[in-house]
Amino acid sequence: MSTGIFFLLVMLLGVPIGVCLCLSGIVYIYASDAQVLFQSFPSQMFGGVDSYGLIAIPLFILIGEIMSSGGITRRLVELAMGFVGAVRGGLAYVNILANMMLASIIGSATAQVAIMSKIMVPEMEKQGYDKTFAAGVTVYGGMLGPIIPPSVMFVVYSVLAQVAVGDMLMAGLLPGILLTLLFFVLIACMGYFYKYPRSEKKSLRERGRIILRASPTLLIPIVIVGSILAGLANPTESGAVVSVLVGRFVTREFRFAMLPQILLRAAVYSAIVLFLVAAAAVFSWLLIYGKVPQAAAAWIQTVAKDPVSFLLITNLILLVIGTVIDGIPGLIMTVPILLPIATEIYHIDPRHFGVVVVVNLVLGLMSPPVGLSFFVAAAVTGAKPGKMFLVTLPFFLICCVALVLLSLFPSLSLGLLN
Repeated sequence: MSTGIFFLLVMLLGVPIGVCLCLSGIVYIYASDAQVLFQSFPSQMFGGVDSYGLIAIPLFILIGEIMSSGGITRRLVELAMGFVGAVRGGLAYVNILANMMLASIIGSATAQVAIMSKIMVPEMEKQGYDKTFAAGVTVYGGMLGPIIPPSVMFVVYSVLAQVAVGDMLMAGLLPGILLTLLFFVLIACMGYFYKYPRSEKKSLRERGRIILRASPTLLIPIVIVGSILAGLANPTESGAVVSVLVGRFVTREFRFAMLPQILLRAAVYSAIVLFLVAAAAVFSWLLIYGKVPQAAAAWIQTVAKDPVSFLLITNLILLVIGTVIDGIPGLIMTVPILLPIATEIYHIDPRHFGVVVVVNLVLGLMSPPVGLSFFVAAAVTGAKPGKMFLVTLPFFLICCVALVLLSLFPSLSLGLLN
């Protein structure tokens, strides 16, 4: 109990979550009078990052940095505009579709929201959309980043759950498509009700020219997903190489002189994520030592009588956690406790459970009181985070519907794998 209070206290003081986990572990060892555990503390941290699968994290981050520097993001937006015709709410569709294509390259919600807010919100304002609505739609479009492969969160989960990285990445593809389709339906309904502006009308020849000009950027997600399915190459390595080639020879905006700054940014963000994983290893180790998973399993079994009720209860718990804690720390804190219960007691496929957990924690990025993605969009656009959430509340509700569907139907996560 004292360890939990200490953890909450230092977290509320603004101490980084990785440091919170390590300090809480030290307090727990002292409180339980088990100083002998200090001998294993460094080896447990090292063991947390001693995994081949974790090499995907810096490479995914590097792909996103190269793509952003090489002008590929803007081409993807142009491609989405070419696909969407002169329909009511056209730029809202473009926003979601461009985010979906960008998600297949970046894999981070907050990074994607920051990039797309700079591009889409001013364009939507020009065509008569309310800035708050435009920023809110961009936030929910950015939600696709950690779900559609590649995804840093799925890589972290695969390491925590000892599941193949490729399986987890592919398990996120159908849920990402499902969310995209649900967003399209919602935009169609809201566009009819609120009379959103129509997109600029273009001839078939103009649209064809736009699609042809921007289509080479689709090589990146095709190569990434294709290499996973065919097993021909490491998906992250092939994705990074294709990003460089497209940025250098197709968009002609990437220069090798940019590499030092790109590598530095990718290294800093990778170090932050990997330190969290190392801290998670110690945290998980101490949870197991303290028999926390067994105590949680005993309590949940008194409430949840079947896998569906267990998943629904888990969704409520994770949604609350996700409102105050970022996605990767949320994974680190909850997976070691909940995964053994899901797999050993309720016989839930760990890949299905991983999809539900990741989607839930990503939704937490759009939920008050923190709503980190709304604050990122607000910093870029000047819109107010609270008003953004209220204006786009139907998107939050449709995400909850998607979460329930993913919990009830495992085939939505495992369909491609089976």
